[in-house]
Amino acid sequence: MPAQLKEVRNRIGAVKNTQKITKAMKLVAASKLRRAQERITQMRPYSVKLNDMLSNIASGSEGNANIVYASERAPEKVLLVAVTSDKGLCGGFNSSISKLAKSVIAERYSEQKAAGNVEVMIIGKKSYDVLKKEEDLTFNLEHIDLFNRLTFDNVAEVAEYVMDSFIDKKYDVVEILYNQFKNQVTQIAVSERFLPITKLESDDAETAKVSKAKSDFIYQPSQAAIIEELVPKILKTQFFRNLLDSNASEHGARMTAMANATENAEELLRDLKIMYNRARQAAITTELTEIVSGAAALQG
Repeated sequence: MPAQLKEVRNRIGAVKNTQKITKAMKLVAASKLRRAQERITQMRPYSVKLNDMLSNIASGSEGNANIVYASERAPEKVLLVAVTSDKGLCGGFNSSISKLAKSVIAERYSEQKAAGNVEVMIIGKKSYDVLKKEEDLTFNLEHIDLFNRLTFDNVAEVAEYVMDSFIDKKYDVVEILYNQFKNQVTQIAVSERFLPITKLESDDAETAKVSKAKSDFIYQPSQAAIIEELVPKILKTQFFRNLLDSNASEHGARMTAMANATENAEELLRDLKIMYNRARQAAITTELTEIVSGAAALQG
């Protein structure tokens, strides 16, 4: 019985220590989340408006011919940018992107994968740990540590490499797989086409008329000059926004995971304390029984 009590005491101590760690990690994640949430909240409206403008320009009859990034080609060579984190302990944040990557490849690019024409650019180490087991995939690990230097200039360099590779026909399609930040407890794994630029779709004549009106911009000094200067900046901004989304999602997922872990530790502590008290009461009862039995034997 003393051995059992000691074992339960040790387990209680271990759980308390673990709970201290999860509480600390929750506080750290909450602090990082506030900063990351501010960045994506300020960035998203600007990025969304620019992206709408880009789609409108690309859908215009004249703009379509001048934007090299809107060039539609047969998707023979594919680049998937898988954005995860460098660390774990954030629930299903990383696994959701790995599952999404497998799903996207199976549904849309199975033939390209069989031909060895699917390349995965890894941003964040965790997706590589899972996807490296997949056959017929090529990996680009040059920017795996990008989150250690998450600034617009550094991200713009990566985006520019992707854009130049698309122009050089190294890739025909580029998709970004990342977790879109909704709130502290909700992150949605999404796949967005980065290149070629997505054009507005017109289902009927009225929609086509509205789309044409939206695309009817007046360019100063000239259409070519504006597009040449504006489109690359919009694409780099979009790429940066996707990474900010993923960064905020990571901290939100980790904060939620650590909060759940802390609550689970509290429940486990309650169960262990009940178990300890019952074992202690049983030990006391046994000792009292032995004392009474001994005294009765001496009297008899």
